Amino acid sequence: MQAFSAPWWLPGGHAQTIWAAKLARHAPAPPPVSAARPRWRRERWATPDADFIEVDFLDAPAPAGAPLLVLFHGLEGSSASHYAQAFAHWATAAGQRLAVPHFRGCSGPLNLAPRAYHSGDFEEIGWILGRLRGLTAGPLQVVGISLGGNALLRWAQEAGDSAAAVASAVAAVCAPVDLAASGQAIGRGFNRQVYTRMFLQSMKPKALAKLAQHPGLFDRDAMLAAADLYQFDNLFTAPLHGFKDTDDYWARASAKPQLASIRVPALVVNALNDPFVPAASLPRPGEVGRRVQLWQPPHGGHVGFPQGRFPGHVHTLPQAVAGWLQQHR
Repeated sequence: MQAFSAPWWLPGGHAQTIWAAKLARHAPAPPPVSAARPRWRRERWATPDADFIEVDFLDAPAPAGAPLLVLFHGLEGSSASHYAQAFAHWATAAGQRLAVPHFRGCSGPLNLAPRAYHSGDFEEIGWILGRLRGLTAGPLQVVGISLGGNALLRWAQEAGDSAAAVASAVAAVCAPVDLAASGQAIGRGFNRQVYTRMFLQSMKPKALAKLAQHPGLFDRDAMLAAADLYQFDNLFTAPLHGFKDTDDYWARASAKPQLASIRVPALVVNALNDPFVPAASLPRPGEVGRRVQLWQPPHGGHVGFPQGRFPGHVHTLPQAVAGWLQQHR
């Protein structure tokens, strides 16, 4: 992955991001060999605050004692996201178990509490991992994608030495570890017109449904008028999760300032041409602890890393990340 190079026919971070998400194959072999979509077994878990989350377990054979790979999805993601599908194909081929916990409201049904999820949701991560740790005697390896990657790193930071009793290793892929830098980047130009609009088209209806559940939770008209993630977070995400405003949320939830405090093996993967995560905002080797390894290939886009001849595939990412995790059992 450190030496990853994108195919010549997909130049630039935007092409590598969008193609991987919309058009690339999720498995290394073309149809009909790998045409079947992964099958999931869903469990609903009651949360300590009288709410619920839903966790999808890969319904595929695995030997007893096989490691359990846990994947936390990104903003508005799910087990149906292209990267989750790619990891599922990898796990099936490798005979490894896989679980995809959904952040609140991301599995389909609207959650009950007056909250959703956010980039620094380390307490939720910790509760989920603690429960999964109790379900398996084998190694627990954890991957976080984008928002889920930043939240996972924040959990490792807050857990300190105790993290190793839960997970053997963690990996964050395309995590916006400097939320202010990423928030500013996604709010400008092409990013604003394409990615911001896409996210808000999903997030605003969920916010309206949450307001119907809990009248008076926020200003409806102001939320509908929000034109970027900064404004949306200021009206919805920040106040619902105990932050003063967007600036406070982005500052306190960012993983970058505390990367040196991580005490469990951690991989942090970021493409230098990621449209959401500016290269200048990424951590340098001197800013992380000895347990943290940085992979910063020049190409890949945002959770893209497509490879191969047309139409390409996205199997390189799970293969490389899972391979690294296996080295740290």
